[in-house]
Amino acid sequence: MFYVLAYPIDFAALAIFLLCWTAYEPLLAFVSRGRPPINDAMVDVRLSWMRRSMRRPVRIMDTNLMGHMLNSASFFASTNLLLIAAVAGLLVGGEAVLNNLEGLSFTPGAPLWLLQSKIALVVFALAKGLLDFVWAIRQMNYSLALLGAGPEYDSGADLDTFAKAIADVLNPAFAAFNHGVRAYYFALAAAAWILSPMAMALGAAAASAVLLRRQIASPAAAGIRAANEAIASERPRQEDAARAEARTHPDDGTGRA
Repeated sequence: MFYVLAYPIDFAALAIFLLCWTAYEPLLAFVSRGRPPINDAMVDVRLSWMRRSMRRPVRIMDTNLMGHMLNSASFFASTNLLLIAAVAGLLVGGEAVLNNLEGLSFTPGAPLWLLQSKIALVVFALAKGLLDFVWAIRQMNYSLALLGAGPEYDSGADLDTFAKAIADVLNPAFAAFNHGVRAYYFALAAAAWILSPMAMALGAAAASAVLLRRQIASPAAAGIRAANEAIASERPRQEDAARAEARTHPDDGTGRA
């Protein structure tokens, strides 16, 4: 309580930072009513992708795409680890390093523990992102295994059920990846605390605003929503064609139509 009373502006800025980060997803759900954000629209896009993949005789393109996404997540994770090591090194670099950082602040004279707390917040944000990237990589590996285990397109198996099972693993993987990318934005806002508490509060609000705009009002969001609507309108025709094919080539009991 003493620390809060002694440095109220810093703790108020910290509260704003935590609020912006933790309330981002509820706020996104609230402001995007009627206009699905990119993350929600991509859930249906990936399900459609897996449905088409299950009906392809050769799935090399799909495995290549999955491998590319896995490489992207691995790149972010390795970069994040390097950043954590660099920032954490400031905490053990001695008072000389911390004093040099203090010279960047617009509010000099803060105690050593407060400066260390500012650096620790950056490390925390980056570490949170690293854990999200690691979990995303693991789930993408699971998705690759499921894709490889998928039934043949002409096997007579329930391809839609298997496609949904893969999508149910793939979508949380990308949700974790998105959380990791979001942590970068808030790590930058946390780093602004070194300059001043107001800089961090404004940085956190700006990060939320930028993320919200990109999810809802960016050209990419509009394009993905349009593609998703086209996919949804085409789905009944695909289902009718699948039922017609099933009637034309019924399962003979051997597992093949």
